[in-house]
Amino acid sequence: MANDKSSPTPRQETEALAERVKLLERQNTAFAEKAARDKVLRPYQVELLKLQRHLEAEQIPMLVLFEGRDASGKGGTIRRITRYMNEKRYRVVALGKPTEAQLTQWYFQRYVEKFPTGGEMVLFDRTWYNRAIVEPVFGFCTKKQHRDFLRGVVGFEKDVVRQGTVMVKLYFSVDKDTQEERFARRMNDPLRQWKLSEIDVQAQEYWNEFTEMKHRMLERTSSEAAPWTIIRSNSKPRARLNAMKVILNAVDYEDRNPDLDFATDPEIVISGKLELARMDEERDRLGRPRL
Repeated sequence: MANDKSSPTPRQETEALAERVKLLERQNTAFAEKAARDKVLRPYQVELLKLQRHLEAEQIPMLVLFEGRDASGKGGTIRRITRYMNEKRYRVVALGKPTEAQLTQWYFQRYVEKFPTGGEMVLFDRTWYNRAIVEPVFGFCTKKQHRDFLRGVVGFEKDVVRQGTVMVKLYFSVDKDTQEERFARRMNDPLRQWKLSEIDVQAQEYWNEFTEMKHRMLERTSSEAAPWTIIRSNSKPRARLNAMKVILNAVDYEDRNPDLDFATDPEIVISGKLELARMDEERDRLGRPRL
């Protein structure tokens, strides 16, 4: 019987095997590098377990809000924060588009329904601050709805904190070039393409509009009870470590490791007030009017 011309030759099989070996070697190298980067997080992941035990013992509810531009590293940080935590005592909430019924409700209602009970930590992957940035940029809310939100959110959060909930508000800040590189990686990697949405595709085009809304949000919605903390996230490993430290420093929990460094990196973690000053300085340097 004649050989099937469509069958690979021994040489082709060898070459394909060699390419497969190279791919596996690259993947193993990437996994090893990732494991090495994450190793520094382990002591703080232990501390997060202690924090959980303290919250449960004292019946303290805790909210951690993750905001920031697309591809700023929020999801990866959340995964590492929760990796070893007690699943019974935390939830990650990532709400989708509101239903028709929810559109008729008090704006905060669908978020409040997901709030923590005593002893529980809830991490919001995007929050009610959609109305501060994303919705007005893309016309998903009216100007009045946007203004009403900015007027009401500070009082809302003060009430939440006054009732005994610990609230940590993190804004992940990434520069434009880094965001573009991360979008390109998502587009070209089959394992990451699901992360790329239509909104993501337009994020670069609307960069300046997002910046203006970010400035307005920080200026109007940071309070003593619930201040904004900025996490510089061009370096994902440094952002993850420092975000953990911010969360751990928000509660005076028991059995804190005295030998561990809980100080945040001033190049990575800054206050909302300082971020506003930096944004104003940048606008002055570019000759643009202040917001």
